[in-house]
Amino acid sequence: MARTADGAATTGTVTRRGGVPVAVGLRAGLMARRVTRAEAVAAVVALPRDRTVWVGLDGFGGAGKTTLAAQLAAAVHGAVVVHVDDFARPSLAEWDWDRFAAQLTGPLLADRPAHYQVWDWDRDAGGDWVDVLPGRLVVVEGVSSTRVQVDVPWDLTIWVEAPREVRLHRALERDGPDMIRRWLDDWMPSEEAYAARERPRERVDLIVDGTVCI
Repeated sequence: MARTADGAATTGTVTRRGGVPVAVGLRAGLMARRVTRAEAVAAVVALPRDRTVWVGLDGFGGAGKTTLAAQLAAAVHGAVVVHVDDFARPSLAEWDWDRFAAQLTGPLLADRPAHYQVWDWDRDAGGDWVDVLPGRLVVVEGVSSTRVQVDVPWDLTIWVEAPREVRLHRALERDGPDMIRRWLDDWMPSEEAYAARERPRERVDLIVDGTVCI
């Protein structure tokens, strides 16, 4: 995505100014742009390929972040999707961003391979290990993925949104009726508190409607 001389936003190729992604300019006080999924994919495809590239997909649970992450990964060869849920566990109110930094972002930012463990929620124990090589597109998706505690030099951040009733319907379909109280009493209040505290929707580069497909 680029901006014309008068500041109007255009979609398509992401241009660079003095070697700095346009996304950086967007974060420097400009409003987030509402785009289609296709335009979001095009913006990610146009990002540089000469280093590890970071894209953050934030938004409430059930908004459509995982679906968009899969679409982004399918559009860029070698892209890796990292799920915030892989760093969550039942005993944590949110997720373990310290382990995220130690196992994923720290090594990659030092241009070393990362090796992180997926947490098995049902067993509340460590599960499989995942290797991520530097020099790839890394898409981090999940509720509060762009929170201030996550020290990532984002190349592009996207807020995916959907109405509350849509998100609740998806939660019911995905997790079943036994988990709906956890959604209503724990997860949804927690993510709403995060949004009120940090206002991530206002700091991201792009906003995408998670109720529609490309």
